[in-house]
Amino acid sequence: MKDKIKEIEEQINAAVSDIQTSKNLMEIKMKFLGKTGEISALMKNMRDVPAEERPSLGKILNALRQRAEERFASLEEKIKKAELKKRYAEEKIDVTLPGKDMPDGAYHPNTLVRQELISIFSGMGFEVFEGPEIENDYYNFTALNTPADHPARDMQDTFYLSPDLLLRTQTSAGQIRVMENKKPPIKILSPGKVYRSDDDATHSPMFSQMEGLVVDKGITLCDLKGMLDEFAKKIFGSGVKTRLRPSYFPFTEPSVEVDVSCFECGGKGCRLCKGTGWIEVLGAGMVNRRVLEGCGIDPDVYTGFAFGMGIERIAMLKYGINNMKLLFEGDVRFLKQFKG
Repeated sequence: MKDKIKEIEEQINAAVSDIQTSKNLMEIKMKFLGKTGEISALMKNMRDVPAEERPSLGKILNALRQRAEERFASLEEKIKKAELKKRYAEEKIDVTLPGKDMPDGAYHPNTLVRQELISIFSGMGFEVFEGPEIENDYYNFTALNTPADHPARDMQDTFYLSPDLLLRTQTSAGQIRVMENKKPPIKILSPGKVYRSDDDATHSPMFSQMEGLVVDKGITLCDLKGMLDEFAKKIFGSGVKTRLRPSYFPFTEPSVEVDVSCFECGGKGCRLCKGTGWIEVLGAGMVNRRVLEGCGIDPDVYTGFAFGMGIERIAMLKYGINNMKLLFEGDVRFLKQFKG
């Protein structure tokens, strides 16, 4: 037993001479002082030692354990100081060095157009209302004069979450929520994300719309035309004109497509307007009587108009963007062109 104790002490002396890191120290410490370490094993073996030799051997073994613990503790403190000094040296910062230049960011073109549109229509007295992106079938279709068997549903490829819940295909659903809870006069702007199963250079499964609604006594198509004239001049330039073409939407009657005179060629004909001198920008019309009635508004007393536009389309026209996917890719080379 005495020889074994002497051998272990020699092993400790040899081991600690090569320790360089806290990890190595912990490994060696566990080897000798851990629950299954060699000194602990010797203490367990004391029961096999003759009774008359146990006191003296126990004293020697305890002394070895105490010397090992003191030596490891001293070495641990020394290594920690050395490692801390090394870490400080590696993390040292020269505060006299010049700072890194952090380039300014830029608003996304969608954000720029959205903010500009809200500013334009807020100046005309519109309030902003944002409805939920997950809608039920009633608000997205039925209340907008699009019952289950209506052919207009085929115009939109819808993402259904359940038989009654869907990702809204249009922000027009917001106008129903407003008309149900607010009496005329109503003048609201409803921007937000919409979803349709469509994907090519000019379409995306997710895009942004901005819906406008005005309901009051004596509202006519002339009011809609005048408001759109003002909108077109502010967003595309003072020389731009608008025209209305007959169209169809289930929630407006009459319905119109709205074109603006080409701001690139002044109406002479170019690639942007495909030689026509006009560019289609949005859809609009007078709110259908059935939609007003369904919201508890008397169509014999009140009339209204609604319009809806794609924010990405306005951004593409305004900034000359030829592929809609550029608006969703997050390419810094593209986005940095829109710095103020």
